Amino acid sequence: MTDPGRVGLRANLAQFSLLVGVNALVGGMVGIERSILPLLAERDFHIAARAAALSFLIAFGLSKAAANYLGGRLSDRLGRKRVLVAGWLAALPVPLMLIWAPSWSWVLFAKVWLGASQGLAWSMTVVMKIDLDGPERRGLAMGLNEFAGYGAVALLAWTTAQVASSHGLRPYPFLIGVAIAFGGLAMSMFFIRETLPLARQEDTGQAAAPTAKQVFLRTSYEDPSLSAATQAGFVNNLNDAMAWGLFPLLFAAAGTDLKRIGWLAAAYPAAWAVGQIGTGALSDAIGRKPLIAGGMRLQAAGIALVGWSDGTTGFACGQLLLGVGTALAYPPLLAAVGDGAEASWRAGAVGVYRLWRDLGYAAGAVVSGLAADALGIRPAIWIVGALTFASGAIVAARMSNVRRLGASAAAPAR
Repeated sequence: MTDPGRVGLRANLAQFSLLVGVNALVGGMVGIERSILPLLAERDFHIAARAAALSFLIAFGLSKAAANYLGGRLSDRLGRKRVLVAGWLAALPVPLMLIWAPSWSWVLFAKVWLGASQGLAWSMTVVMKIDLDGPERRGLAMGLNEFAGYGAVALLAWTTAQVASSHGLRPYPFLIGVAIAFGGLAMSMFFIRETLPLARQEDTGQAAAPTAKQVFLRTSYEDPSLSAATQAGFVNNLNDAMAWGLFPLLFAAAGTDLKRIGWLAAAYPAAWAVGQIGTGALSDAIGRKPLIAGGMRLQAAGIALVGWSDGTTGFACGQLLLGVGTALAYPPLLAAVGDGAEASWRAGAVGVYRLWRDLGYAAGAVVSGLAADALGIRPAIWIVGALTFASGAIVAARMSNVRRLGASAAAPAR
């Protein structure tokens, strides 16, 4: 039998680094749309209703959530690499569909494909890094993974806004996506190796693996720490959907030009990305709970500040607060799910967590879109901020401050 190798960041540094690069490309596929798609809805397709304009997030969120869950289950059967490659194959038609879209329905169809791609590919970069790194530095691994992904989101959000301001919303910004999709597919096919044998090596086999239904219920509801992480992930992406869909419209309504909208749209994921380098490792030392609960509350403060502001300075400060708060919560949330699951069902638990988390995109589009149509953009923003603050309170009440599996998921909160 082939030796699967050793677990650990140092022993797997080359593969780990390649996966960081792959996830940067995965994030870049989202970044190309981050600052310009809401404006495309208004200017090219003349969609005035906020709920209709944000429908692209519903399509994206539902597709990504389903792909997360499916990818987690399939990767235990077929292997991580095959699912990763499938994710990139799903990404190939997306930029071309957006370039040639004659109607908004084409955009929605492209978002379904993008969601499937993101769910499969990003989930696998998470699971494969957990396989490679083992339990001791799980937070650090997740921090580096999310830094790469959301750093690319920020960079491409800024880049495409600059391109669009000079050359129009289509086709040139989306041509970048063509190069990213082919690059990610090539890296995944020819340079990434399978990590499932490492996960099987880590599995002690002391207990029978739970069924898919048991994993779903345990992650979603039954386990206090896992369910607290799951609801926080859901609300985190709910507010991200609002920021993606409403913030560019708020900035434009305040008289902000497209280049500055690009800077503002990039500030939030940039702060999110850079902050994650340290927060994942910090959670390895002090536990996941303080960072998650505090991060959700800081997100709420940043959202409220954007909603109250009328100019670039206030918008930028709110975006930075939101980014720092998300950086505090995001890697510890993924690490907390990895902590609470045995190797035999960890990929499934990550899939369930990411299913609920990315359903937050659909919920955020519905909540913020309907609220914006009924009450206005600013009240919609404040409503989402209140939901985010409440999510942090739930984490504080339900989650145990566990750092890694073996510290006992049933340990009392502290």
